[in-house]
Amino acid sequence: MSSYYLFMIAMTGISTGFISLMLQFKHLLNLLLSLEAITMNIFILLYSSSNMIGSSGFSALILITLSVCEASLGMSILVSMVQSHGNDYVSSFSSQKC
Repeated sequence: MSSYYLFMIAMTGISTGFISLMLQFKHLLNLLLSLEAITMNIFILLYSSSNMIGSSGFSALILITLSVCEASLGMSILVSMVQSHGNDYVSSFSSQKC
């Protein structure tokens, strides 16, 4: 029964992450944190669903490794954009300036 509750918590977390992604579009750091929350909830969802069907959950380990790579890449992009633009406002970024 605990896998079912984890499944429901992960689904709620994913929907909350998408709502926060849609509502917080002013700072790039907020967007990256929303994406990280969605990724972590997908990890919990994959882990709980693999427990419900009785498999080992090895694919969840691969997902957590990819999410760490995604987080480090996002932070490096954030640091380079703050150094080049001076702030992390999404509205100040333009593909025309590159």
